[in-house]
Amino acid sequence: MAESVKPPIIGLIPLASVTEVQRTVDFYRHLGMEVRGSLRNPEGELQWVHLTSGAAEVMFSRALHPVIAVQQAVLFYLYSSNLTALREHLLGQGIKVSSITYPDYMPKGEVSVEDPDGYVLLIGQSD
Repeated sequence: MAESVKPPIIGLIPLASVTEVQRTVDFYRHLGMEVRGSLRNPEGELQWVHLTSGAAEVMFSRALHPVIAVQQAVLFYLYSSNLTALREHLLGQGIKVSSITYPDYMPKGEVSVEDPDGYVLLIGQSD
């Protein structure tokens, strides 16, 4: 019996629920992300957004229920070509960000920051 050919997955974009989509966009712009697509409700409130920066992509939609930070079961791993400069930029914007650590899996350095809904972002120094 011949095996059927399954179409390959060619992309994956996480979609997370957030309390206020515009607030989330404003935060992720500090990381250099830009809006690629968005949807608003009839009142003009942002309901969904697709953000990109280089090869990084993420989507956010307005939560139907309260977002509880301690129940977030996902973290986002990002890469920066200049982790030190990014950390200084975030601190300059009043965003709480960890010191640079050097774990075994990321010997070039990594920081941790939380977005406005409590999603944990780990940001590693790229090659």
